[in-house]
Amino acid sequence: MKTRLMVLGAAVSLAMRIAFAGPYCGVQELPDLIKCLPAPPAPGSADFARDVARYEWGKEQRKNPERAALAKHDAVWSYVTIADAFSKSFGMEISPTNTPNIWKVLEDSLSTTDQMRVAPKAFYHRRRPFAYFNEEPLCPQEDGVWRDEGSYPSGHTLRSMVAALILAEINPARADEIFVRAMQYGENRVIAGAHWQSDVDMTRLAAAIAYSRLQAIPAFRAQMERAKGEFAARRPSAP
Repeated sequence: MKTRLMVLGAAVSLAMRIAFAGPYCGVQELPDLIKCLPAPPAPGSADFARDVARYEWGKEQRKNPERAALAKHDAVWSYVTIADAFSKSFGMEISPTNTPNIWKVLEDSLSTTDQMRVAPKAFYHRRRPFAYFNEEPLCPQEDGVWRDEGSYPSGHTLRSMVAALILAEINPARADEIFVRAMQYGENRVIAGAHWQSDVDMTRLAAAIAYSRLQAIPAFRAQMERAKGEFAARRPSAP
């Protein structure tokens, strides 16, 4: 009976940790991206000309049905999308049921670092490419949802790169595959017409800044150790 109660207690504790996901800290404890990142390129500059050229490149990529479908997949703003995007490169299905501790460290970390994008988006209020050119984005729903939200930095890119940094620490043997997918994820925001290339480039730096802050949070480090233990226990044995 005592053993059964202990097992039940452990299960309840795990369920509560998963259910009560949330930021590790408030935005006031995170680096200020307005101070950390340069301003986005101004129209007429050489860097903006590159942004325009990459926007045209992105529209060409939409002609590839597979790449267009992947860009549409990555446009969906959800933790499920992130988990699905990286499961193959990570080498294991990432989900609340299959990998609850890995899922939790991703969810709590992304809910923390998501906060960092809000202030610079409002401060710069950069127009998105499809709005700037008054054209249809690849994903029609993004016109209604994101048109009036600033383009700089890219929230999707921030999520994908922070997730990649976490997953590569948990499974360093698959780091190459994980970061290839993260780079592709950012490119897909250019292909979708939702972000300029410079949005994506600078957000990759923002993700490194965000990840360095997570490292100093004890709750994050503790959850990472649980995630690593879970991965080690579930990792397929080498043949």
